Amino acid sequence: MIFNLLWLVPILPFAGFLVLILFGARMPRVLAAIIGVGTVGASAVLAMLIGLAFLREPQGFTFTQTVWTWMDIGNFRPGITFYLDPMALIFMLVVTFVGFLIHFYSAGFMADQDGYSRYFSYLNLFVGSMLVLVLANNLLLLYLGWEGVGLCSYLLIGFWYHDPVNAAAAMKAFLVTRIGDVALLIALFILYFNLGTLEIQPMLRQAMHQATMPGPWGMGLPLTVAAAALILGGAVGKSAQLPLQTWLPDAMAGPTPVSALIHAATMVTAGVYLIARTNTIFLLAPPVMSAVAIIGALTLLIAGFSALAQHDLKRVLAYSTISQIGYMFLALGVGAWSAAIFHFFTHAFFKSLLFLAAGVVIIALHEEHDMAKMGGLRKSMPLVFWTFLIGAASLSALPLVTAGFYSKDMILWQVYASPHGGFWLWLAGWVGAVITALYTFRMVFLTFYGEEKIKPTRQPGLLMGIPLVILAFFAIAAGFIELPPTLGDKPLFTSFLQSMLPTFFERHFVEPLTTMKVIQFSSAFAWILGFTAALYFFIFNPQRGEAVAKSPVGSALGRFWLAGWGFDWLYDRLFVRPFIWIARINREDFIDYFYRAIAWLNALLHHGFSLTQTGRVRWYVAGLTAGAIILIALLVFK
Repeated sequence: MIFNLLWLVPILPFAGFLVLILFGARMPRVLAAIIGVGTVGASAVLAMLIGLAFLREPQGFTFTQTVWTWMDIGNFRPGITFYLDPMALIFMLVVTFVGFLIHFYSAGFMADQDGYSRYFSYLNLFVGSMLVLVLANNLLLLYLGWEGVGLCSYLLIGFWYHDPVNAAAAMKAFLVTRIGDVALLIALFILYFNLGTLEIQPMLRQAMHQATMPGPWGMGLPLTVAAAALILGGAVGKSAQLPLQTWLPDAMAGPTPVSALIHAATMVTAGVYLIARTNTIFLLAPPVMSAVAIIGALTLLIAGFSALAQHDLKRVLAYSTISQIGYMFLALGVGAWSAAIFHFFTHAFFKSLLFLAAGVVIIALHEEHDMAKMGGLRKSMPLVFWTFLIGAASLSALPLVTAGFYSKDMILWQVYASPHGGFWLWLAGWVGAVITALYTFRMVFLTFYGEEKIKPTRQPGLLMGIPLVILAFFAIAAGFIELPPTLGDKPLFTSFLQSMLPTFFERHFVEPLTTMKVIQFSSAFAWILGFTAALYFFIFNPQRGEAVAKSPVGSALGRFWLAGWGFDWLYDRLFVRPFIWIARINREDFIDYFYRAIAWLNALLHHGFSLTQTGRVRWYVAGLTAGAIILIALLVFK
């Protein structure tokens, strides 16, 4: 059976990593690229073959493969075990397919850079770690992959480590995400000691079973809420959601393909996967479910407004990623599980496309990132323009024709209709849709329209052009596998997932189709509103846009949004500066202070005890007598 080869899907990228890290420095660049790209390509082909075989199986089919027993301690026997179900298959296909395209693109993008084989070894290690994360049968193995992608994020963000800015960005990403990782680790301890296992499927069944019995574990009880909240803590760290979103914009210091792979298509969606995979725990903790939705709504708005103020092309896309993952969290928080995963699926294509196209623009303009210094590139770089435009249209949810429209519309509708959603959460998502269209086409108009300020020096070759075309195709076509009842009623994606996700919110709501049509028209109107505003301020009347930006209110808001709503400033004063102050205390002085304190304490105690030594015998006798009376009284009246 093809399923027996499942273990090779993560192993092939790991094998590429080992070969490259051990022998890559002595290899020709062509051979290093063949190994780096080829191992992930082979993994992608194998994943597709497994996917085709999976589709022929009856609904509800799953496959479990144990490679070996990791450890055996009493009743604790976690294994290197892979579990394949519809959700794991979707994530596996996205990681391998999009990962392969980005590796292929990287062979051209990094051609003249130092550390060529090292770069591909890190990318291979990342893909392997991400595959372990999504295929893990137990939370301990998932956590191993979770930490693996965190390590690779650090290595790749700081790939050009000779620049202190890049090294600082890598360290920031590593430290901020560790906060969430510690929370997730504590959650694993709670789950094991209360549910008796870390194997995901038995754990979820046990969680639901124990919720019906007396004990500390149950619906809305403190222990259950704490476990769900700690899992959420891990998810917000890895997925750059409030309040741990500050690392992602700075992570753009890494090479652009790294941004496309780790910070758009895969790693930052690990938190979405974690919440969806442990959905039963969250269903048993309604306050945490509500927190997931609120965090998603706030994040998508805050990041959207921040994207409006950015000048750096990649930072616009970074804040856009934070905002779009906010939509996924919003969907998860109202129980729209398949809608969140569907938006992950479409987002992987159009956001990777935008990052890769942006990378071509940046290197063609001599590493220029400032959109104000770009312009007029639609004629000189037609392939990049049209593929970037397709990605932008999908990101902004151009109605009816783009993948982003169908996934975002599905989220907005289910947020409105779900018993856990409602008007205000829907309104936050709708305002976010307007802002998304506005900042997306601001980016398009500033980069590709107007006067050409810098003449591009290179065009994308086949290595960089082919991935753009393929991703542009999927940025349109991927949405048509889930058509709502008002537009054909072909819920193929939801039907595929319904065997492993709770479906009591997913397909049938109390609202009639008329309400669904109103929601859809409002989604289309959001795109029209945002696009029209961008057209007015950046094409037809740019002077008015500059006047608004330079006005006292506009200037103040612009600086505030540019700085990411001041979160870095706040964290710097609350955590960073006090820590640095403590760390900078001279070690020898600190040791001297410590021993001086001990000497001072001894002197103080000596002075206190010396006051009792008066030389008056009668006071000594009186003290002994009083002590004896007190001791006898304690014994008598015990």
